[in-house]
Amino acid sequence: MLHFLWNTFWGQILMTFLVSMVPVIELRGAIPMAVGAGLDYRIAIPVAMIGNLVPVPFIIIFIRRIFAWIRKMFPKLNAFVDKLEERGKSKSDAVLKSAFWGLFIFVAIPLPGTGAWTGALIAAMLDMRLKKAFPAIAAGVITAAAIVTIVTALGFTVFTA
Repeated sequence: MLHFLWNTFWGQILMTFLVSMVPVIELRGAIPMAVGAGLDYRIAIPVAMIGNLVPVPFIIIFIRRIFAWIRKMFPKLNAFVDKLEERGKSKSDAVLKSAFWGLFIFVAIPLPGTGAWTGALIAAMLDMRLKKAFPAIAAGVITAAAIVTIVTALGFTVFTA
């Protein structure tokens, strides 16, 4: 539907930014998609990192209120909210041991179920303050971007050689 945006420079930047904001996909999908569409790494990486970090403060600050509002307005979604809260709590054990480093490592490993969104959810479930959680998540996003970039570059080298 929006594939025409991938055909222009500014469209590629916009799509990279938007894709990196999507839960689960995040920059792990945005960087390879952008590079595959022809966007230079030097542009794709910072755009994807910024897009990936934009939702983090909102999640940390507002997610509990959003969950409470969803429960009140849409009781049929209680099971979904429970699942999201449980996901955050189940992943929090690894983070609790050493808050900054645990959150950093969790976000930095570019695997499904990890990333800035889940890291922010964990921080919110642990009542971590934004000023403590955001630097760990940002450092994790930078590390994940480096890993994804290396894997992407290796993948494109293998498949285009």
